[in-house]
Amino acid sequence: MSIRIAVGQGSCGIAAGAGKVYDALFAALQGSEVSLGVVGCIGMCWLEPIVDLYRDHTLQMRLVQVKPEDAERIAKACCHGDLSALNDLAISEEDAAFLTKQTRIALRNCGLIDPNSLESAVEAGGYSALRKVLAKQDGMTPEEVIACIKESGLAGRGGAGFPTWFKWNAARQSAGEEKYLICNADEGDPGAFMDRAVIESDPHTLIEGMLIAAYAIGAKEALVYVRAEYPLAIKRLHAALAQAKEAGYVGRHILGSDFSCEFRVKAGAGAFVCGEETALIESLEGNRGMPRLKPPFPAAAGYWHQPSNINNVETFANVSWIIDHGGAAFAAMGTPDSKGTKVFALTGKIRRGGLVEIPMGKTLRDVIFDIGGGIRDGKDFKAVQMGGPSGGCIPASLLDTIIDYKALGATGAIMGSGGMVVMDETTCMVSMAKFFLDFTAEESCGKCVHCRIGTKRMQEILTRITEGKGRKGDVELLEELCNAIKDGALCGLGQTAPNPVLTTIRYFRDEFTAHIEEQRCPAGSCTALRRYTIDPANCKGCTLCAKKCPVNAISGSVKAPHRIDLDVCIRCGQCMAACKFHAIQVG
Repeated sequence: MSIRIAVGQGSCGIAAGAGKVYDALFAALQGSEVSLGVVGCIGMCWLEPIVDLYRDHTLQMRLVQVKPEDAERIAKACCHGDLSALNDLAISEEDAAFLTKQTRIALRNCGLIDPNSLESAVEAGGYSALRKVLAKQDGMTPEEVIACIKESGLAGRGGAGFPTWFKWNAARQSAGEEKYLICNADEGDPGAFMDRAVIESDPHTLIEGMLIAAYAIGAKEALVYVRAEYPLAIKRLHAALAQAKEAGYVGRHILGSDFSCEFRVKAGAGAFVCGEETALIESLEGNRGMPRLKPPFPAAAGYWHQPSNINNVETFANVSWIIDHGGAAFAAMGTPDSKGTKVFALTGKIRRGGLVEIPMGKTLRDVIFDIGGGIRDGKDFKAVQMGGPSGGCIPASLLDTIIDYKALGATGAIMGSGGMVVMDETTCMVSMAKFFLDFTAEESCGKCVHCRIGTKRMQEILTRITEGKGRKGDVELLEELCNAIKDGALCGLGQTAPNPVLTTIRYFRDEFTAHIEEQRCPAGSCTALRRYTIDPANCKGCTLCAKKCPVNAISGSVKAPHRIDLDVCIRCGQCMAACKFHAIQVG
């Protein structure tokens, strides 16, 4: 059999140049018997563009950081069957371990199948669970489906960790002829891209999971609310739905059964608050995305005030695997309180940034250092932000915290949707708290005073502190505001907005003190508090720093140590960037 080439074309791969690599390979393979195809993101974002070489269905070689100019020799090696000529492009054993150390369920097909092909999805087991549920003789009743999900212990992967079966059962038992199933694909956390990757790479798994859920609750219409900033995901989802409908998996009398379900995709405008389920429903109905008072909950009165169920993409992506393998198989992974696996997006100062799926119960150290490869550039680990703007910073001293809902909650952070932003010693924790407050203050819908005004006041205080204008009592005032907002905000966005501030104060209070009382940023990150000095022991008097200084703040003779006039210095950092002898220090 000839070699089959698959080019990774998720958003990360395309951004790294995978489209150009594909075009170059297409041209180089003209007239050959080697087939060329597309797959989604396998999660190794730092190695893109990635090209996989298969014989039959067996991976022969994975090529990484491929360039268009490599296409000719890749084509030649594949045509001649001599892949050893590509060893310099092959993934290293160390990088390959990134995948082998994971347990993939939600991501099981990502990067392995063609997201544009129903046939590819079916070959990988797609829609087998739906067939099992809707089989004419030995099918499953809606109650049996819910019981299987209950046995699995699957909790909502959107952040709250609420039992999935309970929400499904509540929607099923609610009175109403019309019921709706909604997928929350409004992934808005900075640094989170798990849901996008699933839709781009394996849209049929999402569709199948939603169909099973719709059958369980008695819904005849399913809606996917996805961010408009995800054009590739939307395009592939529409194509997958069209293929599924043509094949009889979507529409009326699915697979010859009495079950019918139509799908609709709604592109949202990108408001973070629409990640909150009732705000999402308001947006679906054509209104401004603002949360409703609860109760009633969506299970009783949701979309158009009819019984509705909302789960996120990752939650649905687990459903067909659970039906195929049984609830007990899923529950066997994880911890007593948190079952199954969880997908995380590793970003920040990490050597191997990308998508990680691990069983609950692994530690933060396992993910960041064993799988993620630790901190890049030889820096020391400082903290990890879990749960995005609604989460919190976990310090190095708590690296051995296990990953489950209860343990992470005890640190002051939350699991969230799965963003992990890794920080090193150069990160200012006050600036990090300000970054997330800037985001939540901007994204507040403004409906309640605590969130609208409270986050703005907190943002102003943090801005003052990072600009060297902090006042005595600012930290205590921040804590007071945080607690007031948590108690008084209407929805989850406002109630969790203070978390990044509370956790940075809890674990890095000394940095707040340094900013306010010493007018110093320990990380050297806050521009207004930087103090550039020249170490005379290392200064060679080359004058390069003086030449680069835009305000002539540096003086000194040739071959003699120089000095910086701090009253003139504008803290632009050009001198430090120009110095070849590491003589300039910032503190």
